[in-house]
Amino acid sequence: MEEKKKVAAAIAAVFKYISDEEKALVLQEGLQACRMSINPISFWSISGRQAGMQMRNLMQMKTFHIK
Repeated sequence: MEEKKKVAAAIAAVFKYISDEEKALVLQEGLQACRMSINPISFWSISGRQAGMQMRNLMQMKTFHIK
């Protein structure tokens, strides 16, 4: 009976270790994904988007008359 308890405790410890390792791996992958999704700010792209929005705004206000 005592031997079965020791075996069960050893098996439980191994499973706990494996699950902790898997959780740590998932956490590291998540952190890497977050780091990769953060891009530096490109002022040229911001300027281009702003110019496009301004052009659409002028079109909506019918500033340009196409003949």
